[in-house]
This record gives sequence, structure tokens and C-alpha cells, in this order.
Amino acid sequence: MTDVIAFFPGQGAQHTGMLADIAAQNSIVQETFAEASEALGFDLWDMVQNGSAETLSLTYNTQPALLTASVALWRVVKSLKPNLNVTAAAGHSLGEYSALVAANALSFSDAVRLVRTRGELMDAAVPAGQGTMAAVLGLDPEQLQAICEQASQVAPVDPANFNAPGQIVIAGATDGVNKAVELAKEAGAKRAIPLSVSGPFHSSLMKAAAEKFADALAAVTFNTPEFPVYHNIDNKPAGSADIAQQLLAQLYSPVNWIGAVDACRSNADLAVEFGPGKVLAGLNKRIDKTLETITTGDESALQATLARL
Repeated sequence: MTDVIAFFPGQGAQHTGMLADIAAQNSIVQETFAEASEALGFDLWDMVQNGSAETLSLTYNTQPALLTASVALWRVVKSLKPNLNVTAAAGHSLGEYSALVAANALSFSDAVRLVRTRGELMDAAVPAGQGTMAAVLGLDPEQLQAICEQASQVAPVDPANFNAPGQIVIAGATDGVNKAVELAKEAGAKRAIPLSVSGPFHSSLMKAAAEKFADALAAVTFNTPEFPVYHNIDNKPAGSADIAQQLLAQLYSPVNWIGAVDACRSNADLAVEFGPGKVLAGLNKRIDKTLETITTGDESALQATLARL
């Protein structure tokens, strides 16, 4: 039996045509997308395979598409490697929902509907163009916190993702983020790069979305996870009683991915990234070089991972 950590990516990992090569070899992929399509009331697979990149990048489309892709890959690997023993799991932002589905703490159909609603509320909270995010490389958290506080005198901006040592994402009103980018460069940041996103996720500007999202979360049943799933905010393992509150606060609180990886780390030396691309594998290498992260995003990566397991 192979002990592994399961990791699930967040927004940014998606791309049109994702999983097409795996779906050609394994019917579980399209079956999973069909299940999601039924929950949503439209053909999600068709949108992912034949729609535009712009359509897929809208957060209310990205979120169910990426969740479904991750769950499909999880199901494929579990069907082929039934002895896989997951000792811990975490997901980056949206990926936390994928991790909870994998751990049977949340039903897949409920999760698909939840993240569609989450995306719609996040999109509506801040009109397009009024909020954004930027990645800042080469500053420590304390420096960047001070910069965000100073820039917030122009417009609100907060640290949003602690992705890896020296890589922090900030989010907020566009004017505030632009000011923080300017200040970060003056403070010696190696780079400060605006991100192509549709809103200021994980910033205080998302509190309006959270107020309405509470109703959607209250209508869903959460179970105790079958293996530890570490939350984004406090990096503690999820228990059925606190999951809804954690997911609600996650909307407007920073994602501490460094802490999540560290929390999972004592449980295994091998991690699997269940999702398209290899964003988390790259971050994990910067967080802990001794943790090997293998990926599943296309047929060749999947076959290599199955062989390694």
C-alpha cells in the first residue's frame, strides 16, 4: 500500500481541452463530467472542450470545471490504484472543495452546485475591472503586509495567497493593488506581476459574497472526512462541524498554502496533484524540496504517476 498526500489545485490550472487525452482512454472522466452537467443544468464537458478560453476563465465557469476535472482524475487514479492510502490532503482555494469531495466529506453534486454559486457571488461582489490580484516575488510577509496597509490608503488591498517562500499574491481594488505593486518594486521586490483574474479573490472585498454564500453552505450536509483535509486558513484538519464556517471565511481570508503543505508533510514523502497542469508541484518544490509531488494532468503524466504508485 502506497502512502501519499493528495493535493488539489485552484483557479489558474484550467485550460480548454483539458483531460481530453485521458477521457479518450478512460470513461470515468466523461461520466464525472456528465454527473456535474446534470447538477448544473448545462453541458460542462462541451464548454471545457469546445468553448473559448474567455468563457472558461469566468470564475463561475472555472470553479465547477476545475472541481470536476480534479474529481475525475481522483476517481481515475483510485479505480486503477485501489490500494492508494491517502494520509492527508489539502486544496488550494477552490481545491479545498475537491479535497473534501475526495474525502467523502461533501457530495460531488453538492460541491459542483456550491462552487458554481460561489463563483457567481464572487463575480457579482466586485464589478469587472474594479478589483484585481498581483503576484509579488522576493519580499517577506511582514514587508508586504506593511505595503498593503500603506497602499490601502488609496484603496483596499490585502495579502491573499502565501503560495511559497518569496511568492505572495495580493488582492483588492485595482487602484490599491497598483499602488502596492509600485511600493513593492520600490521596496526591492524581484518582480510584481498583475494577474489575469476576474476579481480580487481572498480579499476583504469578498465579504459581500460571503454573506450570501452562507445560505448555500447551510443547505449542504458535511461529513467527517475519511482522511485529514487541512484547511487553507488555519491549516488545521477539517471536522464536520467547522467545515462550512471555514469555507465561508476562506472567501475573504488569505490562503496559506505554505502552512497547508507543512501540515500535511509529516504524513508521507510522496504527494499527488490531482488536476490539470502542475502549479502545485512547482510551489511545493519551493516550499519543501524533500517532498516529491507527481502530477496527473495529461495522459503521459498520469501514466508516469500510476507507474510510480
